[in-house]
Amino acid sequence: RATLADFKGFVACGGFSYGDVLGAGGGWAKTILHNPGLAEMFATFFGRGDAFALGVCNGCQMMSHLRMMIPGARHWPRFERNASEQFEGRLVQVEVADSPSLFFAGMAGSRAPIANAHGEGRVVFDSAEQRAAALVAMRYVDSHGRATEAYPWNPNGSPDGVTGVTTPDGRFTILMPHPERVFRTVQMSWQPPGLGEDSPWMRMFRNARRWVG
Repeated sequence: RATLADFKGFVACGGFSYGDVLGAGGGWAKTILHNPGLAEMFATFFGRGDAFALGVCNGCQMMSHLRMMIPGARHWPRFERNASEQFEGRLVQVEVADSPSLFFAGMAGSRAPIANAHGEGRVVFDSAEQRAAALVAMRYVDSHGRATEAYPWNPNGSPDGVTGVTTPDGRFTILMPHPERVFRTVQMSWQPPGLGEDSPWMRMFRNARRWVG
């Protein structure tokens, strides 16, 4: 009914696709990879210089499984079962890393609460080389603002607190936490006085609009 050729970008968010029975976003990705028409459409979309995409939670996992067709994403990690062996859903604190991600333009160094809701969000790299080459866009931090692997500040046990990565041109970014669930100030667990109606996470979506032009 529609084709990605008609769109500049897409955002794939959570929703427990396939009830997590196929590894959450893994089943979602397989519906693309094992359908020649869809696989070609997505590969063409990712190859366009004017296209962008954001993957969140299940969408993060889905895009991670598609990394071989995304330019610059070869070093992205997998996202596997939380170290706690249980679903983790609450507000956590993250820091936006200095990266080329178009979504985080002008936000490097920002620390803020963000919604977290997943059972399979632990970052796993296949090698030390992959880990060193990955462009980190976001990390879990503790109450002192330090990147952490300690529970509960890091809800899944990801190394160095990594919870988001991007590509060298910044057009494609994947995150495990949910910025779209805290775009209003009242949805945050804390905020400085006078912040206004929109939370800092709203800037991500304004950045995308600015990038499109």
